Amino acid sequence: MRRRLTSDEAELWSTVARSITPMHNRHLQLPDPVEPTTPEPQPVKQPAQSRIPAFRLGEKAAPAPAAPPSDPLRMDARTHQKMTRGKLAPEARIDLHGMTLAEAHPELIRFILNAQSDGLRLVLVITGKGKGVADPVPRPIGALRHQVPHWLRLPPLALSVQQVAEAHLKHGGSGAFYVYLRRR
Repeated sequence: MRRRLTSDEAELWSTVARSITPMHNRHLQLPDPVEPTTPEPQPVKQPAQSRIPAFRLGEKAAPAPAAPPSDPLRMDARTHQKMTRGKLAPEARIDLHGMTLAEAHPELIRFILNAQSDGLRLVLVITGKGKGVADPVPRPIGALRHQVPHWLRLPPLALSVQQVAEAHLKHGGSGAFYVYLRRR
């Protein structure tokens, strides 16, 4: 359904239509201005509904829905529990401290693929926690710590890696990752 012009719009259109001349097709007939009509009533806008449910003072809040895990468990629950509690010892480790992202990525790929071909299941990737640098250019703190989990989910490592989890405190805590490899 086409919208009708208001009286102000129709008056403006007729003024513009009288003042123009066609550039190419001089014998082109311009449409007659539309007669003003009574404007159609605009629908009344309803106020936006709040995403917060209504409540009364003193009422207990409903429990929040559980958030889905960021990395779904793809390995045996008992083994995962032992791994996150630090009960499993990593079979190999790589320390990426002091490396740039460009140096660390190929080293990580080489390490993971060699570890899987050697039949290892649990390896430790030490990234460090990172430290803030007083630079005028903002950079993420701990660039390796943020980038390594992404690299492990991308090819060619995604086919080799079964599970990634933050290491136990005795193996480096938040500055290291357990990488559980698939069987060859």
